[in-house]
Amino acid sequence: MAERSFKKEVETLRKGKGEVWQGEGILAVTKALLENGVGYVGGYQGSPISHLMDVFADADPLLKELGVYFENSASEAGAAAMLSASMMYPVRGAVTWKSTVGTNVASDALSNLSSSGVLGGALVIVGEDYGEGSSIMQERTHAFAMKSQMWLIDPRPNLESIVKAVSDGFNLSEASNTPVILQLRVRSCHLYGQFIANDNKRPDYSLSEALNNPERDVNRIVLPPASFKQEQEKVKSRMPRALEYIKKHKLNEVFQGEREDIGIIVQGGLYNNLNRALALSDLSDHLGNTKISTYVMNVTYPVVPDEIAEFCKGKTSVLLIEEGQPNYIEQNLSLILNQKGIDTKIYGKELLPEAGDYTIGVIQKALPKFLDLAEAENVRAAREKQWVSLLNPEDKELLETEVPVRPAGFCTGCPERPIFAALKLVMENLGDHHISADIGCHLFSILPPFNLGTSTMGYGLGPSSASAFNTINMEVKDQKRVISIMGDGGFWHNGLNSGIGNAVFNNHDGVIIIVDNNYAAATGGQDVPSSKNENPIRSTKNSIENAVRGVGVKWVELIDHTYDVQKMVKIMTKALTTTEGGPKVIIAQSECSLNKQRREKKIFRQKMKEEKRVVKERFGVDSKVCSGDHECMRLSGCPSLTLDYSENPLKDDPVAKIDNSCVACGNCGEVAEAAVLCPSFYKAQIVNHPGAGERMAHNFKKKIINYLQKRRDRKRIRA
Repeated sequence: MAERSFKKEVETLRKGKGEVWQGEGILAVTKALLENGVGYVGGYQGSPISHLMDVFADADPLLKELGVYFENSASEAGAAAMLSASMMYPVRGAVTWKSTVGTNVASDALSNLSSSGVLGGALVIVGEDYGEGSSIMQERTHAFAMKSQMWLIDPRPNLESIVKAVSDGFNLSEASNTPVILQLRVRSCHLYGQFIANDNKRPDYSLSEALNNPERDVNRIVLPPASFKQEQEKVKSRMPRALEYIKKHKLNEVFQGEREDIGIIVQGGLYNNLNRALALSDLSDHLGNTKISTYVMNVTYPVVPDEIAEFCKGKTSVLLIEEGQPNYIEQNLSLILNQKGIDTKIYGKELLPEAGDYTIGVIQKALPKFLDLAEAENVRAAREKQWVSLLNPEDKELLETEVPVRPAGFCTGCPERPIFAALKLVMENLGDHHISADIGCHLFSILPPFNLGTSTMGYGLGPSSASAFNTINMEVKDQKRVISIMGDGGFWHNGLNSGIGNAVFNNHDGVIIIVDNNYAAATGGQDVPSSKNENPIRSTKNSIENAVRGVGVKWVELIDHTYDVQKMVKIMTKALTTTEGGPKVIIAQSECSLNKQRREKKIFRQKMKEEKRVVKERFGVDSKVCSGDHECMRLSGCPSLTLDYSENPLKDDPVAKIDNSCVACGNCGEVAEAAVLCPSFYKAQIVNHPGAGERMAHNFKKKIINYLQKRRDRKRIRA
């Protein structure tokens, strides 16, 4: 169950030649793959390309009609290894993942694939999660493309360019026998538009044909001496063929402007930002009719020396807009111009930030600096007029003030919140412990109100990053145990072997908490092998507990209701204090609240439509009982738990309040009880379409309550 269904949109993938296709960027990529005769697709979900995996899962009937194989790979490394099918056979394949973290995981397979080369087109679609909206370390795919000699396509952010880039990627791959990376930024993945469709195409060469006609070439296997020949082939054969194909088919674009003495070179993915910045400065319009000639690098690696020389020839200055660092393209361009004796001045990072997202505003700020340095006298007056602030002084001052920090946190009703509330309570009794965190929703525990966790090293690597603290054999007195966290997604991705297996093999004496919420929740709620859902095209219901015991863990505790905070506290305390050696594994299991709500809302709406009895639960806080110490918030952090003014004039501090976003998970009340806080929490039921008996009982209770309230009012002392 992914966070979004594409069942309706998938039907648009059947559109044929000449029809207008409309939709989202990710769906356009899917359509382009089918139009270009892809034979197999694999990958691992992650922002911003999760929906590409979701679309293919929903399109399973169409894929079977076309003879296309699709799988949710166990990891990015598994997906990259799939592309070996294109190494010996002329079958087209595509894989996808979140970069750069996914590329790091896949690097071993990608390096071998690049060295071997491919016969069929091999396309690696990476979601370039870079910039202020990113959730990962800030690195560029460009470095990997250069290192492994894989060509990198960064198309302009519009559907026509993206669809063309898929076709260009396959053709470029086959023309140069090299895997190609198609880099899609966040804006590209989720923009909407249209293009003229073509017919879907069955693979020219199928996987079945490959199996029935096996091929073998020892020179394509990465072993000496073949590996040395492969390196020479990259430089002497594949690169020249790639450059020739890029030039011949004009994969890069030049938009001529009025000015002949200056120019701009920009990565394709940043073109929309650049044109908007130019338009705001009266140097272009919204259709891209620019006044400054622009060279758009839809292929950012390899750089085509002849095209760069041709564009720069006769220009005094060129502004290079290259997002991220190091400035690989700037260095490359400077070398090309120097070798060709062209004295055009390249301006890059000295006018633009060395690191960070190149938004419209960032680029716009660089334009006047560039024009000043380029001595653009004939546009100086217009420029000075354009860059006068359109904001009044009050608004400008507000924008420049620091925005209050709003740390990310768990969703309302998240079953992971009580895990970390319990862990915090445990450490109040046993003292602070070193906690190795992991990638996933549970990483929010490092932020307030929990403030737990010391490091995060990679998906499924929580236990591995705690392995250096295995001091059991050092005879240290009263040594605390290290704690590590891992999610069910990370467990199946990398954690079973690198984390659990490694801990068993090395007699690790730490505590490993596996957060099992039934899905790969952080990437959109996709199923994992241990999901309890019925999945018609995948095998689910594979027990994490069985897998853990299968690799040799002896001490295992399963908690199938994480909201039971007292039980969580008891088992965590037991794990940290037991005299038993070896790894201690706690499997904390409850369904992801978001997916649960998505599932239950459908049932609720249907029952309401049929006028059947439906019960909705809500929690609340009795403001007259609440003491206002706010300890419940410090141990919960639920977004539905907020503050309210007290009606009691003797209470200066605001009291706790639960708003209407509450999903009645019970966490706040459980935490309050486990921490022995206060009895102010209560649970209420809202009954829709109650039966006759319930109505009678409700009316009777109402009369009793009214009677008691009136009696109390009569006994009050009147002034």
